Amino acid sequence: MASMNAMPATPVLSRRHSVSPRSARSLLLTVLGELVLPSKRPVWTSALLHVLAGLDVEEKSARQAIARTASDGWISSERDGRRVRWVLAPPGRKLLTEGAERIYSVGNRQQAWDGRWLVVMASVPESQRKLRHKLQTRLAWAGLGNPVGGMWVSPHPERAEEVRRIIADLGLEGSALSFVGPFGEIGSERSLVDRAWDLAQVAEHYEQFLAMVAADRSPAPGDETLFAQVRLVHEWRRFPFLDPQLPDSLLPSKWIGHRAKAVFDAKHDAWAPGARARWAELTAD
Repeated sequence: MASMNAMPATPVLSRRHSVSPRSARSLLLTVLGELVLPSKRPVWTSALLHVLAGLDVEEKSARQAIARTASDGWISSERDGRRVRWVLAPPGRKLLTEGAERIYSVGNRQQAWDGRWLVVMASVPESQRKLRHKLQTRLAWAGLGNPVGGMWVSPHPERAEEVRRIIADLGLEGSALSFVGPFGEIGSERSLVDRAWDLAQVAEHYEQFLAMVAADRSPAPGDETLFAQVRLVHEWRRFPFLDPQLPDSLLPSKWIGHRAKAVFDAKHDAWAPGARARWAELTAD
């Protein structure tokens, strides 16, 4: 596995990479974001294979996932004799850092809201399916909903710059429009929310998450704690795509997302010391 010489300038996190329940590539990205990114240390191939094996990923699939992630320019290799270790390349570090900020903020209460909406008009013909999918995926990651064809909305106008970059990256500046302002006098914000997002489905995903976490009550020290921590974060990584993080005034009462966030934070904080200690053992020189 040679070191990567040419890397894409701006790697893009896709829905397939983030939401796939148990794919080797998706699990590898969780490991990179949760363990490699904060440690800021190179990691041996054997350590990555060990963790992925503990998550029921076969060695062949794990090695393919590592190779594909390197090919995409997110990690690069360093050879030490017959051994290979991996470091996060600048684009991969940037992507995972931004992803971590979004992932760990999911479920936080959004009590203060000035009532302004970001509205984006952007559409891609059905004939350009790949471009259409990229637009939908990236706007969903940014938390925008799609109430009608070609229209995207968010109660987070501060994300206008992020959306502008998405539109520019996809070459849609010439046809897209955006504006920010309060809701008008026709219709209701509740109706807009219902059309833009399926909150009942989001709630179901939170229920599934809570059921999964309940099964991992008290993992044993060492590998079990490390694997439990990665599973926890991997399942939580889905929610930036699913939950638009609406202000509390737009959410159903007693929103389950707040309870799920509290459970996630409690488990993550409880397991983190043991998981990091075991990871440090695996990555020691």
